[in-house]
Amino acid sequence: MRVLAIDTALANCAAAVLDDGADTPCLAEVSAEIGRGHAEQLMVMIGDVMAESSTAFTDLDRVVVTTGPGSFTGMRVGLSVARGFGLVLSKPVVGVTTLAAIARSVPVEANGSPVLVALDGKGDEVYCQEFGPDLEPMSEPCVRTVQDLAENLDRSIRLIGSAARRIALAAGRPEDGILSEMAYPNISDVARLGLVTDPKTAAAVPLYLRPPDATPQKKGRIVRQ
Repeated sequence: MRVLAIDTALANCAAAVLDDGADTPCLAEVSAEIGRGHAEQLMVMIGDVMAESSTAFTDLDRVVVTTGPGSFTGMRVGLSVARGFGLVLSKPVVGVTTLAAIARSVPVEANGSPVLVALDGKGDEVYCQEFGPDLEPMSEPCVRTVQDLAENLDRSIRLIGSAARRIALAAGRPEDGILSEMAYPNISDVARLGLVTDPKTAAAVPLYLRPPDATPQKKGRIVRQ
């Protein structure tokens, strides 16, 4: 199977083509930590990985895209592009969360313990989800505070993500319980997760764990009769 993977949900902008076929295995990927400006760079990156892997758009079997949690604007960029390709090519579009993709980066030697993926949110908030030793979800994605997580953290859980150190310090946990402080998933992990995810159960829709900071302007609006 050959997939195009896209990630614009967080500070990173990335694209990859992955083919796990025995006859034509390949992985072409490009990424850059840009913070903002995903819309300006994403299409160039897609063109680069398609060319590097000698892939025509008609060769793709599916498109994979990160659905969040993450930046409101960044998520919309990736989702819009992925859905557009899916519509034009009549190919399934698979949505995977940034939390699940980060969980796939857990080292093999750490697979015997459950893992909490925790990403920095607003202020003291953390976007998080717990995964079992087999990296299957043990909870739903949610928003919690650092203190709440620290007070209720199981001693066997290992931490991964940009908020891992804050949680470990608040819980008085040793640093060896931190697997990584990665702030966004590897695009190769996004692609590999997309290969094994059922499109019927993983719609490409944004995962919002909190309301947007911006609110519609009310002052000066014309009231419609």
